[in-house]
Amino acid sequence: MKKNMGGIDKVVRIAIALLAAALYFTNLISGTVAIIGITVAGIFTLTSLIGFCPIYGIFGLSSAKKKEAQ
Repeated sequence: MKKNMGGIDKVVRIAIALLAAALYFTNLISGTVAIIGITVAGIFTLTSLIGFCPIYGIFGLSSAKKKEAQ
């Protein structure tokens, strides 16, 4: 699996995931919105940790530098 996510992309995804988690744990979001938010946060965290986004792969996109994409 070739990495297709750059450093800034990973940081932004982790920040969004932390924001969603904070909103959930402070009870600012609940119900369906909370479920969707936490699910997206989990996906963003996982893709950031492995450095590969399947959606980017489908569309042939990459935010990784050429050196990182090896």
